[in-house]
Amino acid sequence: MGWYGYGDYVPVAKKKEKAAKQIEKLRKKDPSLAPVVIEGRKISTTWWGNAWCKNLESYADFSNRIGRGSAYVKNGFVVDLKIDEGVVTAKVMGSSLYTQKITIALLPDSSKSKIVQAIGRRIDSIESLVSGKFPKEFEELFLTQKTGLFPSPKEIKMNCNCPDWATMCKHIAATLYGIGARLDQDPLLFFKLRGIDVNTFIKASIDEKISSMLKNAGRTTGRVMDNADLSELFGL
Repeated sequence: MGWYGYGDYVPVAKKKEKAAKQIEKLRKKDPSLAPVVIEGRKISTTWWGNAWCKNLESYADFSNRIGRGSAYVKNGFVVDLKIDEGVVTAKVMGSSLYTQKITIALLPDSSKSKIVQAIGRRIDSIESLVSGKFPKEFEELFLTQKTGLFPSPKEIKMNCNCPDWATMCKHIAATLYGIGARLDQDPLLFFKLRGIDVNTFIKASIDEKISSMLKNAGRTTGRVMDNADLSELFGL
């Protein structure tokens, strides 16, 4: 055991070997194990992953600590990372295997409604949303502090069972970067994390289209469509 309760220094190559063995061992007990695997030199390559990482790095509260996790996630030390509504759990290999829990406040209903309605009016498909190819105002909507999709430092609570006294140890920092890498693979997890059901986008989009069709039909016929007309129009 090292100074002040810290584990003895373990070389990077040795940690990689230990991480690989832990993944193999843990997967036997948990088939849903989800290691973070980085291909290439960049942690993230899509709009979603890049935006997540840049947002974290932009906060002064995090700037002095977040960089410590970059090498950890790139080296494959995040052996498990799962994203659920309002919470991220992970396991990161350090001198030992440590467990992390990050809770992120769910969006208030007012912010959810604003985002859902904006996307429902403009988005053509979930595929375009996932690809990050969407109108510029979506970026502004998502990134606006306090009301946007990306959490502020005060909305993020962090816990790791390592002996580091700092709120953001390198294992937590690696987990935060790991979230960005995971969003590269599945951006819809971001909405789940903030408490938004993706199906509400589809519903809002359908409602918008139906409303538009009814208005156009009313202008063409000069009358308001009744229930019988609606049933015939939608094959009900």
